Amino acid sequence: MSSGELRARVSTIGLALLFVSLIAVGCGGGSDDGAHTTPTALPRGAEPVRLNPADFSVAIDNRYWPMRPGSRWIYRESGEGGPLRVVVTVTNRTKRVAAGVEARMVRDIVTRGGRPVEVTSDWYAQDAEGNLWYMGERTAEYEQGKVTSTAGSWEAGVDGAEPGVVMPAAPRAGMEYRQEHYAGEAEDSAKVLSVDEQVEVPFGHFAGAVLTKDLTPLEPRVVEYKLYAPAVGPVLTLDVSGASGREQLVSFEPGAGS
Repeated sequence: MSSGELRARVSTIGLALLFVSLIAVGCGGGSDDGAHTTPTALPRGAEPVRLNPADFSVAIDNRYWPMRPGSRWIYRESGEGGPLRVVVTVTNRTKRVAAGVEARMVRDIVTRGGRPVEVTSDWYAQDAEGNLWYMGERTAEYEQGKVTSTAGSWEAGVDGAEPGVVMPAAPRAGMEYRQEHYAGEAEDSAKVLSVDEQVEVPFGHFAGAVLTKDLTPLEPRVVEYKLYAPAVGPVLTLDVSGASGREQLVSFEPGAGS
């Protein structure tokens, strides 16, 4: 076993032990009292939110996932079917979603052997408190170079779809929040497990990382851990139940745009 493989094995074991130690952490975050106006609370479940477009900006500088135009993350993902290459790029383009908020467009391209597997346009915006919101996505899955499905696409304000938060401005252990809600299509949520983790991936070693547990009622057996490094963003995703994938950052280029 190489030293890199050993570090990866130790990191995975450490995360599993951390989950056991944190399983008793109480819930935090928003409430289930109904609709609210941003940015007073983090959304939960299917509760509706009333968004004030004036509260939002496409200048995204969240500490744990800054999105300056031109920023690019490259990941290597392992799992069934062979390795995947994932390239995430912050564009200069914006979109005013149906909910009235102007959002930054981020392109997410997944390939295997140079051929597209999935191509997605994601829309993000940051509220006045610094919470990073997910406003929707347009996604297409490919087989043999042809689009076979657009399932999972949604837009805040269309057909009952509600936005969610992908990273709070000041995450703390125990916080829970919805990341997206489009009934039957996109219902991801997250819980912050820790805010002071160390993680090592091919791109480098990071301290002070945020660890989240991500899950969805649409696939109740699937659980993911994600680690976000300060000033960088997502660096490692581990499937710990229902799948066996591992996505790790191999390259990062901060954008020069504003």
